[in-house]
Order: sequence, then C-alpha cells, then structure tokens
Amino acid sequence: MLNRIWATLILVSLLWGIGATVMGQAEVADALVASLFEMAELATKICLGLIGVMCFWLGLMQIANVSGLSEKLARALAPLFSRLMPEVPRGDKAISSISMNMAANMLGLDNAATPAGIQAMRDLQVHNKTPAILSNAQILFLVINTSSVTLIPTTVFVYRAQLGAAAPTDVFLPVLLATSCSTLVGLLTVAWIQKLRLWSPVVLAYFIGAAVILGGLLAASIDDGEIGKRSALVGNLTLLALIAGLFAYGFKRRVKMYDAFIDGAKNGFDIAIGIIPYLVAMLFALGLLRASGLLDLSLEQLRFVVAYCGGDTRFVDALPTAIMKPFSGSGSRALMIETMETYGADAFAGRLASAYQGSTETTFYVLAVYCGAVAITHTRYALACALLADGAGIIAATLLGYWFFT
Repeated sequence: MLNRIWATLILVSLLWGIGATVMGQAEVADALVASLFEMAELATKICLGLIGVMCFWLGLMQIANVSGLSEKLARALAPLFSRLMPEVPRGDKAISSISMNMAANMLGLDNAATPAGIQAMRDLQVHNKTPAILSNAQILFLVINTSSVTLIPTTVFVYRAQLGAAAPTDVFLPVLLATSCSTLVGLLTVAWIQKLRLWSPVVLAYFIGAAVILGGLLAASIDDGEIGKRSALVGNLTLLALIAGLFAYGFKRRVKMYDAFIDGAKNGFDIAIGIIPYLVAMLFALGLLRASGLLDLSLEQLRFVVAYCGGDTRFVDALPTAIMKPFSGSGSRALMIETMETYGADAFAGRLASAYQGSTETTFYVLAVYCGAVAITHTRYALACALLADGAGIIAATLLGYWFFT
C-alpha cells in the first residue's frame, strides 16, 4: 500500500507541476527542482541531529528494561487484561505477553513493543478455536495496541526540538489526553460488541485511577482559569519525575545503570542513521507535493468546505499528518516535519501536527504485521474498531489543540 501511495504522490505532483509550468507558471518548475535538494538536506540534517537525543532516551529505556521496571509495570497491568479477556485462563502466559507489550508502548520502547506484541498474538492464538479468524481477545488486544497509549512520546519531542520549538514538551499533555481518549473509545466499542463486564471492581479501579492521574495533570496545567499556560511546565516536571523515579528504582535494584545506559545508547546511532532513507523518500514526495501547489490547493478546498460549514479552518494545515498516520508511520512523521518546517514548530499547525503524530498509531501496519505473524486472514471487526479509535484520537487532539494552543 505504501509503495503505491508514495509513487502516486510523486507522479501526480510531477504531472501537476509540469502542467502548471506549461500553462505559464515557470516558478513551479523552479520550486520542484529546488525541493529535491532541500528535502534531502532537511532529512539528513534532522536525522544526524537525532543521534545524541536518541542515544539518551534509548539509554534510559535500557535502564528500565534491566532494572525490571518494564516487567513490574507489566505485572501491574495483568489483572486488568485477565478480566477484559475472559476466554484466556488466569495466569496464562498470553496475559504476561500482552502486559509486556503495553508496558513497552507506554514507556516508548518501540523496539521491545513489536516482538512482545507478536508473542502476545502467538500466545493468544493457542486459545483461538478458529485459527484463521481473530478471536475476541486478539481483537481487543489489537484495538488497544493501535490506539497507542504512550506516556513518553519521545520521538515527537525530539523532532520538535530539532525544528526549533521553544518548549518541545508542550504537547505532552494534549498527546496523553488524546491517546487516552482513543484507547477509551476503542475499548468501549469492543466491550460493547463483546458484551464485556466493565463494571467489574478491578476494571473500574483501573479506570478511576487513570482518570485521577489525568485529571490531576490537567488541573495542574490550568493557570488563572486558562488552559495551556503551564502545560509545558507540567510536561517537563512529569518527565523529570519519571526519569528520577527510574534512577531511584535502579538504585534500589542495584542495577549497573551506567553500563545499561551505554548498552541502550549504542542503538541510538544505528536507529537515527537508519531513519534517513525512509525520511528522505517521504520528504521527497511531500516536498514535490507542496512545491507543485497541489497540496496547498487540496488544503484550500478542504478549508473552503470547513468554512462553509461554519468551522474554524486553522486545523486544516495539520490534518494531512492525521490522515496519513493510520497508513504509514514514516509518512506521517515526514508530514509532521514538513508542517513544522513550513509553518514553524511553535505555530498552531506545528503543534497540532505533533499532537496528531503522538495520539494515534499505524493501524494498517500493526494489523498486517500482527495478524501475519499468526497467519490470520479474517480480522472481523478489528479494523473498524481500530479506525473508530483513531478517529476519536484525531478529534480529541484537534479539540485539545484549540484548547491548549489558542
């Protein structure tokens, strides 16, 4: 799918640009050629600048792994999933795999999340009476996974810092609230279809606990009756508290934290360099789309429709990131960067694109990889529920963006 999207974007942009040039707009051809070099340079500059920051965060995440914090968080989530998946026996290893996957996602451990997710699908497949069709438990797991609950949206912060944001973490709370909304909608939808007992005391305790934490962070962000003035401060303090807690736990467990940090940081260089080809490819296509004038024309048409319906049109500039995210993580990342490069990291569009990037997941990719790992060909209502959760996350991110940043 991504191959066709990428090639189509390039071909349509070139044909549109050539047509505009033939019609007398010679500056379009100049802009197209200039974008070929500018986007390649931008992608390389951003990725090289990521090396140090990626090393730092991957080092911290390795400490979380070695100290057993990830495993402890997984154990804390196990009682919840054992009740949401009644078809899976209590204490089954599938619950442990699911909890490890969720814990890795929450801590931003992308490299650990995918293997744990595939293992969870395999463990759940043991209890699947129709091996070619997703079971109820697998659907619930996939929908929650694609809703992307992330406590630390590290990559979003990194890109914002690279593109000159004054406070890269000021999107922390909008992202957390939006992704929580996405997960809640996905969970409630699946629970309604599967007739799950969400009024169980244990399940309600998790919901109430999460609501108290989110409510506390939201209340702390209100300054003189206005939201957003202290959101960056709250985000910074929350991140600092999490890091301090990580080191305190490492001391308690007598972990060799320096060694663990170095082991994790070694992967930072490889990951940052490995991103370059993907980012160059996507920025190349998006640069042509912008330079040809086709992207601006499309956004103008959408802006006209929104204005005709009486809505505010400022969110339209960031919307391409949200539309691309379910299809491609690299594509949405490139769109987020292109939006911040065009309008500014601290502009409303730049901040909102960052919120879109952090609040949803690459739904089609996750479903393809996880279902393919266990040879499942019929996904039932998993895709519909996942896309509904994505839609809720996008709407929530939009509303929160207006609330926090206008």
